[in-house]
This record gives sequence, C-alpha cells and structure tokens, in this order.
Amino acid sequence: MSGPVAFVLWVLLAYLVIVNGVYLLLHMLAVRTVREKVTLRPLEGLPPVQTALVPPVTVVVAARDDAEHVVDRVRAALALDYPQFEVVVVNDGSRDATLEHLREAFALEAFPEVYWRRVPVKPVRTIYHSRLHRNLRVVDKERGGTADAINAGVNTSRYPLFIALDPRWTLRRDGLRTLVEPFVDDPATLAACTTLRIDPDGTAALESGPAELPRSLFSRLQIVEHLREPLFVRLGWARLNAALAVSGSAILFRKDAVVESMGFRGDMLVEEMELVTRMHKLWRAKGERYVVAVVSDPICWARPAATLGELRANRMRWQVGLAQAMAANSELFGVRHGGVVRWLAYPFLSWLERFGPAVEVLGLVLLTAMFLLKLLPGLAFVAFLALLFALGFLVSMSALVLEDASFRLYPRWGQSARLAIAAVVENLGYRQLVAFWRFDALLRWWQTRR
Repeated sequence: MSGPVAFVLWVLLAYLVIVNGVYLLLHMLAVRTVREKVTLRPLEGLPPVQTALVPPVTVVVAARDDAEHVVDRVRAALALDYPQFEVVVVNDGSRDATLEHLREAFALEAFPEVYWRRVPVKPVRTIYHSRLHRNLRVVDKERGGTADAINAGVNTSRYPLFIALDPRWTLRRDGLRTLVEPFVDDPATLAACTTLRIDPDGTAALESGPAELPRSLFSRLQIVEHLREPLFVRLGWARLNAALAVSGSAILFRKDAVVESMGFRGDMLVEEMELVTRMHKLWRAKGERYVVAVVSDPICWARPAATLGELRANRMRWQVGLAQAMAANSELFGVRHGGVVRWLAYPFLSWLERFGPAVEVLGLVLLTAMFLLKLLPGLAFVAFLALLFALGFLVSMSALVLEDASFRLYPRWGQSARLAIAAVVENLGYRQLVAFWRFDALLRWWQTRR
C-alpha cells in the first residue's frame, strides 16, 4: 500500500480504537454504579424519605405559543409526587391564547409580588397566582426564547433547587424524590442529571417496573443507541465527576450555582449542556470541591423518533449543541485545577466526539474510493469494515449486558434476543447514517462561525 493509503488507514484505525476503547472503559466505570444499584434494590420498597429531610424544589415550565398543550403540561407538573414543591409557569411572550387558557384553567389573578432579577432576562409584565393551587404561579414576560424563560423562572423561584421540564421528555411522578438524593447525600452537588430511556407507548414513565419493547425495529435501534451512549457512558463520566455532555433529559440544579454562573445562554441550541459545562469550568477554576451527579434510575423517558427526519433533527441538534458547548468553554482545557475534566473529558468530547463524525465519514468515503480505484486491496478493505462492525457491536453488547445485570427493564429472553439483533443491525448502516447526519450538522455549525 502507498503512503497516503496507509496514512488514512492508520488515522481511521486510531480513531476507532480510541473512541470505542474509551466507551468500553466508561462502561467498566459504570459497573460500580450498577453494583450499587443491585445492592440497594431490596430497599426500594421502603417508605419515602420524610418531608423535613428533603429540600423543596421549584418546577419551571416554559411555554410559548403552546395554547393546545400548556394546561396538560402544567397539570402533569402539579401531579408530581414530592413533599414540597412549587410550579412556576413562564409565558414567554406567547402570541396565541396560551395565557388565556392558563387563566381559565387555573383561576389566575394578578398578584403584586417582589421580583428579584438575579439573572438578566427580558422584562416581566405580570406575575399571577392561582386560586386553585397554592403552589402555582404564572409569569408573563416579553418574548426572549426558552433560555430566557427558564432564567425568569429561576428569578421567580423561592426554593434552593429547580428543574425545568421539557415537553420532549416525561419525568416519572416520583422522579423528583430520586433526583434530590445526590443533594441530600452531598451538599457540594451542583446538579443531578438523569439518563434518558425510550418509552414507545407513553406508559413506561407512569410507574417503575419492566417495560415493553416496541414492535418497530427502528425504535429498538434507538433503545440500543441510548443504552450505549447516553446511559452507561454518562454514568461512567459521572464516576470521574466529569459528566459534561448531559442534555435531552431532566436535570435538577442548585439555584445559587446557576445564578453564580449567570444562568442559561440564549445563543446555545442545547442550553443545559452548555450550562453544565460552564459550571464545571467555573468550579474547577475556583479550585472548590463540587459534584455533578448522574442518577442511574430510569425516571426520565422520551418517545422514540417516529421518522428518519425526526431522528435526523434530534441527532443534528445534539451535535451542534455539543460543538457550541465545547467551543464556548474552551478555557476548560487550560484550567489550573482541571483534573480529569481538563485532561480526559474535555479533550475527548471536544476533539473526538465533536470532530469524530468528520473523521469517520470522510475516512469511509476515502477508503471506498481507494478500493474502487484498486489502490487498496480488497482483503484489507473487508478487514477494516469487519473491525468497524466488531468494535461497534462489542460496545453495544456491553451496554446490553450492563442493562440486564442492573435495571432489567427488559427481563424476558425474547426481549434480550430482539435487542441483540438490533445491536447487530445498528452497526450495519444505522450508526453510519447517524455519523453522516452529525457530520452534516458539524459542517453547518462550522459555516455559521465564519
């Protein structure tokens, strides 16, 4: 083989070995969390923690032009099972009947309340209290975007912890009880993040216990994908207190830490990922001990993408959000007390995860072109494709084994077999398609920076 061909092969080989090797290492780190989960499983049936022992929580619901669903979203928030919490709905300058529907459904009346503008936001017009629910308030403000609306909810909140609910996922009714545990265990906790599970029919989020697998292979492919990366990879980073790329799921924040970080940024596509990364940077720079926890329990669920177009939009959004978060916090690589975040998590996410799709897609295109031009022997080309499949399948099966050994959401043999088949199919085109979408998103993001 000529020099350029060998160079492309070695670059691709190094990329695949490093990326999949780190994934496997993170899965191994997650084993400790899995063991703790299995050990504590007999205690899950005990009565909940007493009210006096848990901190109160503010639940923020941001709404804009959502007249059709806003009342149901607020009712779902009010139905959460937690000793003491308030719901703050922020109407972000809606141009439809969102505010009118809220007034009618919850008997709102304007209340002259002192408003502390701790984080800069668009002007607040009126704050309403509900005559039906003592723990419900509605903030009507000028239009400013999702991040601005959540910041307004933070300014209005009365409690030390807050969570912003997103219509794209569902939090189990008792989910707040689980999310608050890291704060009770360690006062240095800044945020507690959940992992995200796939709920095919909208029933798994209602209560704990085994879940049903969807009939669609397309949905099962998404389940395997979420087991491999957002679940056990995130748990592995959490063991190192280096969870940066957390997004798309519920996150409970300590309010004073968010205020000190100046809240969510409106110019970020995935606001929560950038904020968590920025909090890592600020606390590492201060040299103070802190914790960003990841809760392993399946308490946050989302519907699978129904079409390729929806899946493409989700994966491209994540890729742009990752690129923005890493670029906005590049100083993290130079932080004096950076530790694992500086030397491992940030370089891996900023270089390999951010630019990895470009390496993978362009590498495969170049190898295919060289094979067709007979610059690369057929045996070498097939061997490389086999290695690509083997490494991906190994990581996927490692996630399935961890799932079966810990949470056992899919305990039946038939379910395990169908997931194993999905793990095979996932590496025969699905992952490559996702990599192409992420590469496309990376190109679009790069063009916007110029």
